[in-house]
Amino acid sequence: METFKKVPDQLENRLSVKDIMKIQKAFMTPNFEGFVALNRKSFIDTMFIALGYGIEEEYGDLFDRIDVARDGFVDWNKVTTFMLLELYENDERTKSSLVPQWKEIKFLPAHHKEPIQSIVYLKNSHRYLSLSKEGWMNVWGENLKLQQTVRVATDSVRLRDLWVTSMVSMTNVNKVAVAFTSKEICFYDLNSKDEFFCQYKLHGICNTLISMHYWFNPKDGNEAVLTFGDVCGEVNAICFIAALISLFERQTNSTDEQEATVAITWQELVKGSHKCCFTLQHKEHNKEWIRQVQYCSNLEAFISCATTNLNALVVGWKEKGTSPMKTTSFHVNEGVNAFDYHPELNLIASAAVDHQIYLWNPYMSKPSGILQGHLASVIGIQFNIARRQLFSFSKDKVLRIWDMQNQLCIQRLAGIFPKCLEFQTILYFNETTGQLFTTFNNQLTLLEMKQENSQCVKSHEKSVTCVLFNSLFKQVISSDTGSTVTVWMIETGQKVKQFTGCHGNSEITTMALDASETKFFTASVDGTVKIWDFNGHCHHKLNAGRDQAADISQILILKRSILALGWERIITVFRTDTLTEFFVQPSEWKGKAQHQNDILCAAFLPPQTLVTGSYDGEIVVWNNNSEKASSRFHPSLKIALKSQSDNKLHQQEEPQVIDDCSAVTTRHSLFNADSEDDEFNYVVSRLFFLEGRKNVSSTGGANLVACGGCGIVRFWNTFKSLLLAEFEAHSNVASIIMTVDKKSDYLITGDVNGLIKVWNIQEYCLCSSDTVISEVPLMVAAIQPHNDCISHLETCVQDNHLLILSASADCSIVLSDITGSVIGVFGQDEHWRIGECSPPSVTKIPLKTLKDEKTVGQKQVRREEYLAVSKHSIPIAEEKIDHEDRSNVWKSTVLGKVFRENRIQKKPRPRLSAWGKLRSPIGTFSCLQMEDLEKITDVPKPNFLQNPHNYFDINFEESDNETLMFPTFSETLKVAFDEKNLFPKEILDREHKVKHLDKQNLSGSKAAVKQNISNVKSRSPQRTITGMKLRTELDSSIQK
Repeated sequence: METFKKVPDQLENRLSVKDIMKIQKAFMTPNFEGFVALNRKSFIDTMFIALGYGIEEEYGDLFDRIDVARDGFVDWNKVTTFMLLELYENDERTKSSLVPQWKEIKFLPAHHKEPIQSIVYLKNSHRYLSLSKEGWMNVWGENLKLQQTVRVATDSVRLRDLWVTSMVSMTNVNKVAVAFTSKEICFYDLNSKDEFFCQYKLHGICNTLISMHYWFNPKDGNEAVLTFGDVCGEVNAICFIAALISLFERQTNSTDEQEATVAITWQELVKGSHKCCFTLQHKEHNKEWIRQVQYCSNLEAFISCATTNLNALVVGWKEKGTSPMKTTSFHVNEGVNAFDYHPELNLIASAAVDHQIYLWNPYMSKPSGILQGHLASVIGIQFNIARRQLFSFSKDKVLRIWDMQNQLCIQRLAGIFPKCLEFQTILYFNETTGQLFTTFNNQLTLLEMKQENSQCVKSHEKSVTCVLFNSLFKQVISSDTGSTVTVWMIETGQKVKQFTGCHGNSEITTMALDASETKFFTASVDGTVKIWDFNGHCHHKLNAGRDQAADISQILILKRSILALGWERIITVFRTDTLTEFFVQPSEWKGKAQHQNDILCAAFLPPQTLVTGSYDGEIVVWNNNSEKASSRFHPSLKIALKSQSDNKLHQQEEPQVIDDCSAVTTRHSLFNADSEDDEFNYVVSRLFFLEGRKNVSSTGGANLVACGGCGIVRFWNTFKSLLLAEFEAHSNVASIIMTVDKKSDYLITGDVNGLIKVWNIQEYCLCSSDTVISEVPLMVAAIQPHNDCISHLETCVQDNHLLILSASADCSIVLSDITGSVIGVFGQDEHWRIGECSPPSVTKIPLKTLKDEKTVGQKQVRREEYLAVSKHSIPIAEEKIDHEDRSNVWKSTVLGKVFRENRIQKKPRPRLSAWGKLRSPIGTFSCLQMEDLEKITDVPKPNFLQNPHNYFDINFEESDNETLMFPTFSETLKVAFDEKNLFPKEILDREHKVKHLDKQNLSGSKAAVKQNISNVKSRSPQRTITGMKLRTELDSSIQK
């Protein structure tokens, strides 16, 4: 079972960077001085030789799609052009088909009494402004907290007679323009001392404004356009040419006070009295209300709409010096409520009153598409330009999201908005923040888009930090940075339960299970460790950080103690006999501080060996009973000698603190860190004892494996303090993590890029050697189930399958088997069945043919390296077909003689060509394991056939001509139970009478027997089934 549903992909989508380089080399001339052109047949043969996979039809289809001009040949330029266009289209198609995921709807506490008229976003200060009809303006911070409430008004009309109709943000000049029913536009300066100071007031406009739009040139802030529509069907525009200097010119007789409001009349602008701007106008809407206006810079046109049949949508072309403005009209039945323009698609989407969305090309008179699905009038519409999606909102409070690539609805949201009968709505989407605002009269709602990781299925809302397997309950336990613990069924991947806020808002760093697996431990950055049961009850709280924040990296549960590590040089220990209260304080570790840096990890080997690894790469071996250090070792010679001298100096200063550890190891790493002085290149992130290995002390083999800095894995013998082997598991990474299965057969490593490698260590470092081994163990698989850092690895056995659990910062937990096949992601929609999934068969091929990965300081490998891959992922080797077996096989068939003769008379099957051999099997049965049938052996006869006299009373050795005498019904009744409790009394009485009659039949005459039998027959019931059976038996006895 795969993580995602896979569909057979086209050849160009399966090409890697290395494949493209091979294709480029195939087009080069022999002397590599230029490129050659290939015809169709040469292209197919050359590409197959270069890539080594695929089928003939795929290469032929690829050639046809590259050669769109049908020239009969393709060259390298055509191939690269095709690939770039194809990748671009695939990327755009993926973006448009990605369904947005939303957080829960929020109702913002707005201080508005009348319907909200406008919502704008101030990019300079990252704030939102909402303005209602009565003039109250709410100022929202970036976190959507209400910061300020301001009343905007004009002195020309009394407040009770004044309505606000529209507002726009003028980002380039840091101003806000507000339109009033008094036929005025006030320009408020946001840079002044009084933040909402009215700097300019434009009055004397002929009609009441109801819609506005502002645009400025991002490359030249002086160029800007303010467009507005009124209630009489007029569209007017003020085109600024020096906006950064001044929007309007000050009159010479005006006051010198800079804080005074400058009043400008509309007639002054129309006459051209202000040299810094000019006006444009058209009246194509037949005196209907202009619902919305917008200036589109790439069209150099003004778009406006009205709720009228004729001229419902009008495009006015901006041509300086031409009056009146040239226009293009689009007609929609019942008119248009709103519209939006997509500059990349060059498409206008109009929200019509007749429940439909019309898509227009500005240069064509008929719609290029119609989106149907709404059941009420569409009143709001806006493009998500980056994803090429369209948001539409209808009068019945249904929000639809459309994919513009396929012109299909990909999401529908309903039933989450406020309940009200008559309402006025504004739809505003901030593409930068992914926030969608909708207004319902004076109410303001927010839908916030979740951040998505392309096609990745999420197991948690936040990054996963740890994953454990509970073999008692057959469950998986995971934690994340949001302090949430989730329990999953490993059989299906289904979520069982979830505990939120386990440590408040603090991040959970690691977890552990107790020996009985009935309780689990969680550690947090707040410095506490909590003990839980699987009902969500917290039994104890351990104060590991001593009331301080602590980054706990590991919890180690021992028989009599609990160890917490990760944030200091000393081990924090809790005795199990002190777990009597809820809040538990740590005990003192007798061994004191033996490390020079923070301890990150530990491992325990029964009965008493404890090892700890620190941030500087040092490993210390402890006796857990005495809590004293016995030895220490470090892979770097320089750092080991320095650590030894520091310990001796510290021992002289405080002899009672440091114990005399054995000498450091005499073998050291062959790998040179980037900087030998940088001790953190040797960081130890994980330690594991190889408990599955026996007699290690006598053979001198490795019993401890460590990993960490620079992606290197090291094998140690703790009895002799020797470094036995090391190899680079992951190249070009800062650090890795790992885990080992219980049998110590496999080592699993993971890096910060989401890559997991499985190594077979069954025969690795089993004996001591004279030098440090640098050979790489057998790699079983290499997969990348995550696209971010792997935070934890765990192994488990389920249904005789060795499985790998991997947790990552990409919020997912992936279950895969030891061969690298991904079973699924916890949290995906489709559940899996491990017992029903048979792992694919494994074929070994040389590692060098798949991946040329060199290891630093690696010696020549003495044995051949292999990489296990699924059979259906490599070319199938050519088989030899024996035609004689085709007829000989029917000699032992069980299908029947007629079918056999018909089958042999058929024509022989054609031999598979080379192309057919190299096809990767796809289809319904491609994942099935195909094996040869086992030979049928003679089935042994059961015992009841070989020895029938032990099971039956009849003697089968008698001659066949003798008549078999079947026993009577009474003779075959041999029971070991009480008949009185099983059958009714009347049946038992009748049976007793039958036995009595049989005795009379043996001693008396036939006449007497017949007379008695006739009497019994007359008295026996004829209606019951039992009576009918009894009568049959009596008749047979008469015949005898």
